[in-house]
Amino acid sequence: MATALSLTHIGSLMRGVRSVDEVGADERAASLAKRSIKKSSKLWALDLAIRCMDLTTLEGSDTPGKVAALCAKAIRPKPGDASIPSVAAICVYPSRVADAREHLRGSTVQVASVATAFPSGQSFTSIKVTETQEAVAAGAGEVDMVIDRGAFLSGDYQKVYDEIVAVKEACGAAHLKVILETGELGTYDGVRRASILAMAAGADFIKTSTGKIQPAATLPVSLVMMEAIRDFMRETGRPVGFKAAGGIRTSKQAIAYLVVTYETLGPEWMTPDRLRLGASTLLNDVLMQIDKERSGVYQSGDYFTID
Repeated sequence: MATALSLTHIGSLMRGVRSVDEVGADERAASLAKRSIKKSSKLWALDLAIRCMDLTTLEGSDTPGKVAALCAKAIRPKPGDASIPSVAAICVYPSRVADAREHLRGSTVQVASVATAFPSGQSFTSIKVTETQEAVAAGAGEVDMVIDRGAFLSGDYQKVYDEIVAVKEACGAAHLKVILETGELGTYDGVRRASILAMAAGADFIKTSTGKIQPAATLPVSLVMMEAIRDFMRETGRPVGFKAAGGIRTSKQAIAYLVVTYETLGPEWMTPDRLRLGASTLLNDVLMQIDKERSGVYQSGDYFTID
């Protein structure tokens, strides 16, 4: 659990966050995205991408049947092919956690739940804490919370910090992913400050986006967050995971994120325990790319289930 920080200490922490070289971040991310990898490495990367995926359904029209179908796909992404691994987790609203837990029982797939007035984050702290507690009680092993961007952008870092600490405590043994919603933070400096603040408050993962606004995840923003994780690890010795979510639709994009992660954080982060890709449309493209690498020809999308 994070050590409670006073307003003075949080102010000092935020003033100590160094500025980001925006041009340098853009250029490095673009350079890493161009890296080519060999066929054997590509198959390994595609397999890892699946193992790091969080399949998500976060719509007002979600039903128990829709959750059941997504859970089946999470466990066996390609029916009949046991060489394809399960994904890391299913992410649902709190009211659907029990459904997901029932259908994932006995599998390695985790149940994740968004909480804290997702996606806006605009509610009372007491309600956010209660929602988190109820999601965990229903069976969520992971909680994806959103920060109060209004508080952050107005400079009320204490409120953001205190809410993360409270939600982390409410999680108990469940892991906490803190969503920054980087598309609303304005600058790379803002992204870095929010990353450091979330990690100092006890986040197990920091996550780019809710997927509900644009821009969502981008490689330069992800690089900024990963560099914050790297620097935080050096200062504290505590590893923090990274999750990119929103807008990752193709195998090529997924591999680019893996390359940036490897080059920035190292091989220790090439695992679902420290890396996640939030994807609602990515999985089928990865499955099609695996078939292409194995057989030399693309399969029709008709051979894969619709998410």
